[in-house]
Amino acid sequence: MAKMMAGNRLKLASNSRPLLDLVSKRGIKTTSIQLENYRYRFAIAGGGSGGIAIAAKLAKKYGKGKVVIIEPSSTHYYQPLFTLVGGGLADLPECTNATDSLIPPDCTLLKDEVKEFQPKQNCLVTGDGHQVHYEYLVMATGIALNYDKVEGLTEALEYSDNVCTNYSPEYVRNTYYYMKNMTKGNALFTFPTPPIKCAGAPQKIMYLADAHWRNEGVRDNVNIQYYTALGVLFGVKKFADALNQICDERNLTRNYQRNLVKIDHVKKIATFEDLSSENRKREDSPYDFIHVTPPMGPQEAVKDSELADSNGYVDVDKHTLQHVRYPNVFGIGDCTNTPNGKTVAAVAAQLRALYKNLKASVAGTPLKPKYDGYAACPLVTGNSKLILAEFDYDNQPLETFPFDQSEERYSMYLMKKYFLPPLYWKSLLKGTWLGPKEVRKGFQAVKRQVEKVA
Repeated sequence: MAKMMAGNRLKLASNSRPLLDLVSKRGIKTTSIQLENYRYRFAIAGGGSGGIAIAAKLAKKYGKGKVVIIEPSSTHYYQPLFTLVGGGLADLPECTNATDSLIPPDCTLLKDEVKEFQPKQNCLVTGDGHQVHYEYLVMATGIALNYDKVEGLTEALEYSDNVCTNYSPEYVRNTYYYMKNMTKGNALFTFPTPPIKCAGAPQKIMYLADAHWRNEGVRDNVNIQYYTALGVLFGVKKFADALNQICDERNLTRNYQRNLVKIDHVKKIATFEDLSSENRKREDSPYDFIHVTPPMGPQEAVKDSELADSNGYVDVDKHTLQHVRYPNVFGIGDCTNTPNGKTVAAVAAQLRALYKNLKASVAGTPLKPKYDGYAACPLVTGNSKLILAEFDYDNQPLETFPFDQSEERYSMYLMKKYFLPPLYWKSLLKGTWLGPKEVRKGFQAVKRQVEKVA
């Protein structure tokens, strides 16, 4: 492989000419962009949590100018806090930082999107037409929100005052405003066909809405309905049992194998497909308030590339996170086809295995570290209650703390609201938080000692 340029910085143009050459002709300004060929040892496609975290670790190990992050967004969001924003328990600025401020100092940020992946040539092409050549590529492009997959949803979010979603920074604040205006009628909460990121979020906001309407004294006038395309409330039985008990106690109706396909915001009608029926018959449900979780899928550039599996996700080994066909390509986070919960906690756990396996690949040694599918979902079940669900690839509990995490706890709510955000900003994005594996081992050791004494 050709020797990569050490210390390569993004150049505006050759011969010290500016990248943007503004020329005025007849009062019309035209812009010409000189295309560049960049060369880096490591290219990171995507500047979300996984992309920035692995970039930080690689830059620290291999030095300045070896790592480039390709990311078009100017703003970075801590998305796990969106639930609390929608529930009126946090505000959007608490979730927000400038992308530039989060880029590790020894990394380069190319503020552009990837339009094409060319893994056979070890190259990718950006939206502006620049080429980035690499020795190693880490795919961290995330997952796309496909609002257009539900007929009428985009218009409803834009023009109605009772259709909301916590999945977008553009709309998340509306959830609490609409919730406050709701005093009676039908309140619907939806979960689409998977995969989606943060699979607990669609029901978390239901619990917060229930708590709000109880506090306002109008809960008896509100009929809460949860519509999920799944056949269960949660994928891990231990936690599903606890959540179903909560729903029973609070009169929260669950409708399984129902997938939202249409919203008529004028008539206030939501249409669902019955996935359990042979012809997927449709059912209409009137609403006065509806929180929608949009369908999700792979990014188009990934879906259209040789890196994708048949479903459009980056095709990696679920343990090593190495691409199954291109050994110098790895993946992290929501863009991959690993069958784990798509959460920030999963990214942290993947980071441990990914970094070690990348180092092994560079050194030409076998890839030994394995990701076990760990994911976590802090399920907010009220204004000050939380069930901390942690589990593995087999949907078996993988709990960190030495108590039953299927029970609602105020301490776990405090952890989500006050401890996890700074852990994200100050540790995960700097590549130093690799999940609670070592914490879990410590608690288990203490528990064994206590049991011996007892």
